[in-house]
Amino acid sequence: MSEERQRPQYITPAITRSLLVLSMAEELVRDDGWPYRQAEVRMQDQVNVDTWHSVLYGSDGLRPIRQVGRREVDIAIINPANPLSVALRGSPPFEAPIPLRTITVIPSYDQLGLAVAAHTGITSFQDLRERRYPLRMALRGGRTDHCLHMVVDHVLEAAGLSLADIKAWGGEIHYDPFPPNAAGVERGERDAVFDEALEGWSPKAFKLGMRFLPFDESMLQRLDALGYKRAFMPKSLHPGLPADVPTIDFSGWPVYTHAETPDAIVTSFCRALEACKERIPWQGEGPLPLDKMCTDTPEAPIPVPLHAAAERFWREQGYLS
Repeated sequence: MSEERQRPQYITPAITRSLLVLSMAEELVRDDGWPYRQAEVRMQDQVNVDTWHSVLYGSDGLRPIRQVGRREVDIAIINPANPLSVALRGSPPFEAPIPLRTITVIPSYDQLGLAVAAHTGITSFQDLRERRYPLRMALRGGRTDHCLHMVVDHVLEAAGLSLADIKAWGGEIHYDPFPPNAAGVERGERDAVFDEALEGWSPKAFKLGMRFLPFDESMLQRLDALGYKRAFMPKSLHPGLPADVPTIDFSGWPVYTHAETPDAIVTSFCRALEACKERIPWQGEGPLPLDKMCTDTPEAPIPVPLHAAAERFWREQGYLS
């Protein structure tokens, strides 16, 4: 994969096979009826078929972070950005620091929201802790390795709580289907929803009179130390709020790798992304906004340093000054 690498002038049967597989996968993930949306691409040469030379993984779980750390996966993607900072510091559940590097970040503006029903009378985490309220909580179900579960555990720990505490007080933890919603609260079956993707479920929560719990300074400091980024649920975007609500960020879909991934692999990936940016749908408008994907914005935060080869490539393309 040299800098002089050129596209082949003719399409061999091997290239056709690979393009066929990738094109089929692309069409399947676009199909609303197709349930399998996590993707892994494994690549090898035509001769040494016993070794996979490059592995790309699109997921939003914690497992790929460890796989990148062990050099089993070359490049992966995750949402949100925060878990990469947690892994870089070696904060729990990671046993040691993992030297991760960012290649690019797909923009996605979001925060974590922890909303409780008005009838509980709970207005803060301190209320919840001191009253030992038996919340019937809705969390995301389906996948135990989703980043949200680590984040919720860390948030509750920062507040001096745990899911085990809530269950010990007579509360219930329900793992409801994705996407997050407040339908259980509306039916009287839930008292709280803890999740991200606020744009999808916060309007219903406000209509039901639910309150979003603010993170106090002591909580934020504990979360800072673990590697999280502070944020606000802005009143400007959530008119049902009486004021901005301090919370933690849930923005960005970082594409990341190991610090020791060879420059040639990272450069080739960046070059391929630049070449296909017009073909990747972006909010129905296109093309993929690479100029916003390497500059550390609120929508596309860079959680760990850019890989040296990625930084060099984006600078050469004029995206970095």
